[in-house]
Formats: sequence, C-alpha cells, structure tokens
Amino acid sequence: MQTNFILSCESTVDLPYSYISGRDIPVLFYSYSVDGESYVDDMLQDPQTLSRFYGFLDAGKLPSTSQINEFCYLEFFEQLLQRGDVLHIAFGTGMTQSAVNAERAAAQLREQYPERKLIVVDSLCSSSGYGMLVDYAADMRDEGCSIEQTQQWLLANRKNIHHQFYSTELAHYRRSGRMSGPTAMIATILGICPIMRLDDKGRIIAYGKVRGKAAAVKTTVDTMERFAQDGAEYAGKCFICHSRCPEDAEKPRAAVEARFPNLRGKIRICEIGTIIASHCGPGTVAVFFLGAEREREE
Repeated sequence: MQTNFILSCESTVDLPYSYISGRDIPVLFYSYSVDGESYVDDMLQDPQTLSRFYGFLDAGKLPSTSQINEFCYLEFFEQLLQRGDVLHIAFGTGMTQSAVNAERAAAQLREQYPERKLIVVDSLCSSSGYGMLVDYAADMRDEGCSIEQTQQWLLANRKNIHHQFYSTELAHYRRSGRMSGPTAMIATILGICPIMRLDDKGRIIAYGKVRGKAAAVKTTVDTMERFAQDGAEYAGKCFICHSRCPEDAEKPRAAVEARFPNLRGKIRICEIGTIIASHCGPGTVAVFFLGAEREREE
C-alpha cells in the first residue's frame, strides 16, 4: 500500500510483532538485563521469550531496564529517512525519558535531511494503550491522511487513551521494593487488588483497592463507562493486556463486551511484554479505551 509517510514506534506497544509488522510499522526494540546479560524485548517473536523472562522472576531475579540511547535512534531514523518522511510515536515520558533522546536524534537528522520530515510525538501512553494510539495513527495513515494531520490528531488525543489496570499478584511488588513485605502479605491473604491508572502526564497512579478479582473487574468496567466516549454507547476500540494471567484477562473482556455492544471490532487481548512486566510482574490486567482526557494528578 502506498502511504504518505512512514509510521514507527517502539517495542513497548505490547502488541504482537506479527500484527505491527503486518501494518507496516517499523519498530525500535528495548532490552532488559539480568545478571549482566542483555535480552531483547522482541515482542514475542521468539516463542521462549516470556517463559525465559518469567523464569528469571520466579527465581527471584529482578530485570533492569534502561532508556533507548540517542545513537540507537540516530541509526533507526536514518534508515527510515532513506525511504521517506517519518512520524515516530515514542514510549511515554511518564515511564521513560527515551522520547527526549529520540527528539535529540531527530534534531540532528533534520539538518542532514532538510528535504525530509521527521516528527517525534511523545505518546504519554504505555503498554497496549501506547499500542492503541499507534494503531489509530496507522488507520489515519492508511486512510490517506498527511503526516501533519496524523500528528495533530495524536497531540489532541494522546491523553484520551485511558489505561485502567489492576494487579492480582503482589509478590513482585514486594521483591522490587514497591510494597513492603507485611503489606503485600496481608493484601494477598485478603485478596486485595490495587486499582491503578495513568494520569495526564502518563504516570502510574494508584487510586483505589478492592477485595477480589470480581470487584476489580467491575470497578474497571464502571470506570470505563464513566470516561469512555458516549459512555455505554462507546463505539471505539478496546484493547486488553495481561502478564501471565490469560484467564483473568477473559473476565474483563466478557464484561466489556456485555456493557459496550457497539465496540469497533473485536477486543484485542495481548500479553504484556518484558519491559512493562519488569515493573509490574505477573498477575496484572489492563484495559485500554478512548475517552475524555485523563484526569490530572496534582
């Protein structure tokens, strides 16, 4: 398909590589390290990617992640500029400062390629919410929109991609120091699930806790109805992702489908990749949708 520009992203979109490559979206890959060894966040191209990763977590090893550096962006962008104008959607700065490195690299290359357009947009999103933003941009590209039209839509709507998520396993939060041992133990015994979201700057905000998975699903779906465009008549996309808990992801899917009969297409369920899972661990379920602008956290 002939398009007006090249759309690119990073591996933290938490969508299958087969899907992203099928939509002709070049990807820059993150990596994580364990015991001094580096592993690529390959978007599950290797069937062993997640089993190896969770093997590290189960052994009590904590992966470390880092930003994509400026040199990597320079190489990535320069290859794309050989083919045409580029719109790159970066992993949100609420999670990493990689987008700053992307913009620095882009500033250098704009001088070297004055005939090309190279635009970097900070998604202010994470995981499959970031993936949903990229997916909408790909729709616009394929419909013949210009690079500027797509950029403007992204800037106007990046804070409208809602990220509602909850955790059902708290051991990783304890091991990583995000939750004290006694707190995690008591919460696990009582079946307490922290409820979280992303704010307008793309930062994770814990705003509630409920007892039991059923209550977590209900809270998430109620929140979706409150903020989604047109409420229960929402006709946009919905993505769900999970970290090693596919059965738990099916429950919000069924609830969302029952509450929102006009969804655009089927709900896409994806596995959280290694970079995001390095921080949330197993047992996390997230629901993403387009709605009112995300709330500000003071």
